[in-house]
Amino acid sequence: MATVEYRQEFVEVDGARIGLQVYPEPDGVTDAPLVLIVPAMGVRARYYRPFAAALRDAGLTVAVADLRGTGESTPTPSRACRYGYAELVADIGAVLAALKPLRDGRRTVLLGHSLGGQAAVLHLALHEGHDVDGLALIAVGLPWWRRYPGLRRYGVLPYTQGIATVARLLGVWPGWGFGGRQARGVIRDWAHTARTGRFPHLDGVDSEAAVRRIGTPVLAVSLDHDQYTPHETLDHLCGKLVAAPVARERYTTAEAGAPMDHFTWVRASAPLARRVARFATEV
Repeated sequence: MATVEYRQEFVEVDGARIGLQVYPEPDGVTDAPLVLIVPAMGVRARYYRPFAAALRDAGLTVAVADLRGTGESTPTPSRACRYGYAELVADIGAVLAALKPLRDGRRTVLLGHSLGGQAAVLHLALHEGHDVDGLALIAVGLPWWRRYPGLRRYGVLPYTQGIATVARLLGVWPGWGFGGRQARGVIRDWAHTARTGRFPHLDGVDSEAAVRRIGTPVLAVSLDHDQYTPHETLDHLCGKLVAAPVARERYTTAEAGAPMDHFTWVRASAPLARRVARFATEV
């Protein structure tokens, strides 16, 4: 699987600049479905290059957007940054709008990994007329402490709330061993999901109720040996998608053909990319 170079673009939104990597169309194809990847917390868009190559090999057009404050996107998280989930959700809308010339005449699948998946769900919930044909969730889950298996659950709550406390006291999360440097609002909203098992209210909107109204087809895939979002956390999230047709699947180590975890699945993603391609052509 050859490495393919992308075209770096930028989308301006509310004083921030969102980095967007657009890959060339699959060879000989001009109307392939478009997959927009929204990354995990603290993960740069370029990390997904192996997955983007696998998706292209499977016949899809691919774009990857850096989350606000990560990679090529600004602003760098600091005490002056007050953004949280609401802004991440708005950024997705701005990127989709910027991609409209490329999207015209083809299906669009929004694909989120981890935090990017939460933001993608909330985008569909809060923005009617989003013009997205499908939602793919890979290694995504609401990290509600009660849904972690065994004794592990009793460590999740103090761990997540401890990170939120540090971010609140320092005005920013420095990225000490988890998630990269993050705005305190992002950590606040993420910690809320871990504590309550619910999405926070955003801009006065009951996002939990809005999620229940999503009707877009969903492909939801959890991974073996995922240390951050085990199968149960994605089951919890899928339980909220009561109006959407959901294909709930697991990506196993045997299928991948290599060891993997919450991040390293990207390097063993060819079978998963083919599954996403089938989803993109069927929705």
